[in-house]
Amino acid sequence: MNTYLAHDLLWGMTPEQVPAGAPAWVLESIAAGQPVVVRRSLMAPGQIAVGVRGRLREQRYATSMAVAAIARRVRPEDLCHVPSTRDLPALQALSRLRPLLDVSGWAWGVSGSAGFELATGVEALHERSDLDLILRTPHFLDRLQARELLAQLDASVCAVDMQLQTPCGAVALREWAGSSRRVLLKDDVQARLVSDPWQPSLEQVA
Repeated sequence: MNTYLAHDLLWGMTPEQVPAGAPAWVLESIAAGQPVVVRRSLMAPGQIAVGVRGRLREQRYATSMAVAAIARRVRPEDLCHVPSTRDLPALQALSRLRPLLDVSGWAWGVSGSAGFELATGVEALHERSDLDLILRTPHFLDRLQARELLAQLDASVCAVDMQLQTPCGAVALREWAGSSRRVLLKDDVQARLVSDPWQPSLEQVA
């Protein structure tokens, strides 16, 4: 199993490692010492798939990083209790949900813009930002439990998106809590429709 998981933040990439032809904002981000985020994709040995974030929402750049260059790693779980002085809806929602998730019995973490801001101090959130969370679910989470959890998230002051991280990939809590028989599961190779995100499956997206 890969030591580095999707949504981990990694430091150590340098401008020299950025591919030729990358947008100028990518170089600016890396030169400023900002981390890259691990993404799902198969890579050659010794390389890991990462994404670079810019200041604008549409500024996302997919590339790879040498594992040997990694100087520091922060996981979403490491950010659950990082304090912030900013009073924004996403951080208010995180504060309200924290006790609920802490006693859920599952490992959880903060990803997306909120995770990036908590890890770096760079102001990535704004008033209309969603809160992105992950829930590590190595064992089956039944759909009734998923609906109860979603109801708690949907009572928040902003939109909250949670991904369930199963041994086979990631599925949106909102989908698993829904009524569709099959849901979209994303892994390092592809996205496919499955009836059970905790079981290896050959079911494919049509």
